[in-house]
Amino acid sequence: MLTQLRIRDFAIVGELELELAAGMTAVTGETGAGKSILVDAIGLLLGGRADSSTIRHGAERADISAVFDLDALPAARTWLTERDLDSNQECHLRRVVARNGRSRNYINGVPQPAQALRELGERLVDIHGQHEHQSLLRREAQRQLLDDYAGNQTLVMDLAERYRSWSRLRQEWRDLRQASNERDARLNILRYHLRELAALNLAEGEVVELESEQKRLAHASQLLETGQCLLAWLNENDENTVAGRLHQSLRELDVLNRLDARLTPVGELLNAALIQVQEASSELRSYVQTLDLDPGHLAQVDQRLTAAYQLARKHRVDAGELPALRARFEAELDGLEHSETRLDELQQAAKTARAAYQACAGPLSERRTAAARELSERVSQALAGLGMPGGHFSIALERLEKPAAGGLETAEFLVSANPGQPLRPLSKVASGGELSRISLAIQVIAARAARIPTLIFDEVDTGIGGGVAEVVGRQLRTLGSNRQVLCVTHLPQVAAQAHQQLKVEKRTDGETTHTGVQMLETGERIAEIARMLGGLELTANTLAHAQEMVEKAALSARDGEL
Repeated sequence: MLTQLRIRDFAIVGELELELAAGMTAVTGETGAGKSILVDAIGLLLGGRADSSTIRHGAERADISAVFDLDALPAARTWLTERDLDSNQECHLRRVVARNGRSRNYINGVPQPAQALRELGERLVDIHGQHEHQSLLRREAQRQLLDDYAGNQTLVMDLAERYRSWSRLRQEWRDLRQASNERDARLNILRYHLRELAALNLAEGEVVELESEQKRLAHASQLLETGQCLLAWLNENDENTVAGRLHQSLRELDVLNRLDARLTPVGELLNAALIQVQEASSELRSYVQTLDLDPGHLAQVDQRLTAAYQLARKHRVDAGELPALRARFEAELDGLEHSETRLDELQQAAKTARAAYQACAGPLSERRTAAARELSERVSQALAGLGMPGGHFSIALERLEKPAAGGLETAEFLVSANPGQPLRPLSKVASGGELSRISLAIQVIAARAARIPTLIFDEVDTGIGGGVAEVVGRQLRTLGSNRQVLCVTHLPQVAAQAHQQLKVEKRTDGETTHTGVQMLETGERIAEIARMLGGLELTANTLAHAQEMVEKAALSARDGEL
C-alpha cells in the first residue's frame, strides 16, 4: 500500500508531501487545477518515460519519492529479496529527473535502472484509465487474474513444475538423439583420433620434460667443453687452480695465526671455502660424466616433440593438453557406445512426465472454462450499472498450438461497449473512460483474488452522471473496503462515496503558479462536494445535500456489494 508520496518541482507542484491511507480516496478540484498531476507523478516514479518538460519552470530537477507498506505484497517482497534490495516491511522509491532529461532511480536507496522501477511498479500499483502500468491490458495478467478468480494458484504452480521437468527430459532426449543421428560418423572420428593419441601415448607432464631434454642435448657440446674447463680451473692438481690457491693461502695463514690468534676466524672461513669448492668440483665432475653427445638420442627427442606439436595443432590445443584431450575423447566414446540404452530411458521418462503434465493441464483447462463463463456473466451484468447498457464482456480461451508452462490455452479479455458492436480485445478499447469502467467492473468482482492492493482510477466517471455516477462511486468504495483506491473524479456522487478526500487547488501570486493538495476534514469535504454540486456559490441547500450524500455513503449497508 502507498503510505507516503513526496513531490518536488514536478509540473506546477513546488513541494508536496502526502500521507495516504487505506480505503477509497477521492481526488477532486476545479477543472485545470491539476488533479491528474498526482497520477502522472506516480506513473513517472514507477518507471514512466522521463521528460524534462515535466520539471517545474525555474527548477533544475524534479524529485519524486514514495513509501510503500509491503505487508500485503508478497510478490514485491520476493522481487526485492531476489535482488538484495529488501528492507523490512517498507519499500522506498525515488526518482530524480534532471533538466537534460536524464534520471536517477533508487529502490531502498540503491541506484537502479528505470526498467527495475517498471518491473517493481507492476507489483505495487495498477493505474486505470491510462495504458501505462495497467496490468489488465497484458494477456499474461488476464490469464493470471482468471486463475486467481478460480483459485487455481496451486494447480498453476504444480503445472509449471511438471512442464519444466518434461521440457528438461525432452531436451536431453533431443540432444542425445541428435548426437545418435551422427553417432556412426562421430564414433569413427573419435576412434581415429584415439588411435593417433594412443600411438603417441604422451604422458601427463612429458612435454615439459622433453623440451628440457631437447634443450640440454642440443647444447651438450658447449655444456661439456665449458664444464671441463671449469673443473680444471677449480680443482686439478695445479697450484694455479682455485683449490690450489686456497691450500696455499691456508698454509701461509697458519704461519701468521701463530703470531696473532685473531686471524683464526679468517682461517676458518678459508677452510669452509675450500670445502665448498671441493664439493662443487665433485658435483660438476659427476654432471660432465652424465652428458650425452649421442646425436641419435637428440633426433629421437626431436621427433617425439614434433609429433606432439603436430597433433596439438590439429586439435587446436597446447601440446601439454593432449593427455587430457585423450581422456575426454575416451569419455565421449564410452557415452556414444552406450547412448541407445540412455535414449530409451529418457524417452520413457519424457512420456511419463508428459502424462503427468496432461493430468494436471486437463483439470486446469476445465476450471478455467467454468471460471471464464462465470466471470464474463458477472462483469457483463456490472457494465450495465456503470453506464454501459448493452455492454458485453467475454473471456476467450484460445488453445495453444503447443503445451506451455502456463497450460494449454491463453486467456484474452474481450468487450463490446455498446449494443451491436463486435467483441474486441480490451487493449483495443479506445475510450479511456470506458476502459476505466470496464477495468473497475473486473477489479471489483475479482477483488478477492487480486494481487495488487493499490489501484488508481483516473477520470473513471468520464461521460456519466446521475445514478450511474453513484453506482460507480459505490463500486469504488466496495473495492476500497479491502484495497487502497485513489480515484481522480469531477463528480460529487463519486467523491461522496470515498472514505477520505484530497482537494487539489491551483494558486498564484501573480508571478508564479503552483498546485497544492490537502486532505479534507469532514466540514471541508462537505463544502468541496457542495461546490461540485452547485458551483462556486454555496447555498444552504447544496451544503445540506452534500452532507446527506456523505452521511448516506458512510452509513450505507451496501458497502461491499456490487
